[in-house]
Order: sequence, then C-alpha cells, then structure tokens
Amino acid sequence: MKHWLVKSEPEAYSWATFVQEDGTAWTGVRNYQARNNLNLMQPGDLVLFYHSVSEKAVVGIAEVAAPAAPDATAEAGSPWVAVALRPVQPLPLPVSLAQLKADARLSELALLRQSRLSVLPVRPEEFDTILALGTK
Repeated sequence: MKHWLVKSEPEAYSWATFVQEDGTAWTGVRNYQARNNLNLMQPGDLVLFYHSVSEKAVVGIAEVAAPAAPDATAEAGSPWVAVALRPVQPLPLPVSLAQLKADARLSELALLRQSRLSVLPVRPEEFDTILALGTK
C-alpha cells in the first residue's frame, strides 16, 4: 500500500462535500507529474485530504476506491486521468501547513518541496507522523 496527499481548495470542493457525497472521481488534474501520481494509485491506498489556499491543513483521510481511468472532464483521447476516492475519516484535529513545516520528521515531505502539485506521494513514516499530529 502506498500513501498520497491530494489538495483541494475548500471553497471549490471541501472535505465536508466529499463526505456528504461519499466520495468522488478526482478529476481536473492537468499537470503531468500529478497525473503520473494518479496513475500510480491503487485501490486501498490511503490519501491525506488537504485543504489548500485559505485553510492550508490536512483535514481527513481518504482511500483510493478505483484505479486511474480517463478523466470524464477532459477532452476525449487526452492523457488526463482521474481516480475514485472515498472518505475514510476526518482527522480529530486539522494539521496545519505551519505544523508540517515545523516538524523535522517532515522535512522531506513532497508537499513542502513541490507545493504546486495537487497530487503528491507521502512516505509511510510521514503519513504516520501527520496522523499523530492530527490526534494531539
């Protein structure tokens, strides 16, 4: 199992909406590196749900429900893909970007090194650290 982080502006698509809809196809990704990450996702992989821009915090855990398939919002024949995600649970406490930056164990976290990407890998030990921060 691999671990990932996806970013969404809460004003555009929030954790609350994701939970209310009981999941979604993660569409609209138009960056090749992020697309490559989507292609690597497999059912059962765990995903941190990060509210970007206004909130800047990890707020929940999702799971990959189905592997990459053509993105229904993209032009037919394009290289863009989407994965199906479903909510697992909210974090008891949001983990802010400031907390992520302040924790030395997360110094190599892809979110901190490639902040513009919307789909990022997370190492297992980073995932566990973030979960621990979200329960303190």
